[in-house]
Amino acid sequence: MAAHAGSWPRRSRLAAVRPDINVTPLVDVVLVLLIIFMVVTPSLQQDVPLDLPGVFHPDPEGENAVDPIKVSMPRAGEYHLDGARYDLDGLVERLIDEHMAEPERRLVLRGDQKLKYSDVRDIMAKLQRIGFPGLNFMVGEKHGGNAPAADGAAAADKDGAGAEG
Repeated sequence: MAAHAGSWPRRSRLAAVRPDINVTPLVDVVLVLLIIFMVVTPSLQQDVPLDLPGVFHPDPEGENAVDPIKVSMPRAGEYHLDGARYDLDGLVERLIDEHMAEPERRLVLRGDQKLKYSDVRDIMAKLQRIGFPGLNFMVGEKHGGNAPAADGAAAADKDGAGAEG
């Protein structure tokens, strides 16, 4: 009986021990991973580098069910789609195939701001004939003090028309 009584207190001491999980290292690791993904994600969007024309008040980004097809035009006569370079006829053929596969998919044209409008107009006319439901231009946002006035009051004040007599 003495051997049995001696083992009883040992069991009660083990039963009193409660394991605790320290979550601080787990939170540290999750935060480090979050920071890594935040830094790496923007560099995953590999596209043709362009100097996009800017606008002062861009429309908010709309969320579409299907991502649009992006056609990049860094120079006149040079077109990029999905990382591949095309001439105008090859691009039109590829876009016809894309449109036949997904007729509701929209098209976004990215053109360098140094391009002449006539070059952009030519490609735009051919892309519209394919029959995409929408053709959009991708632009950057301008920052600075040369923003146009929201109403005509600022322009009138510059001319002196808004000044009192």
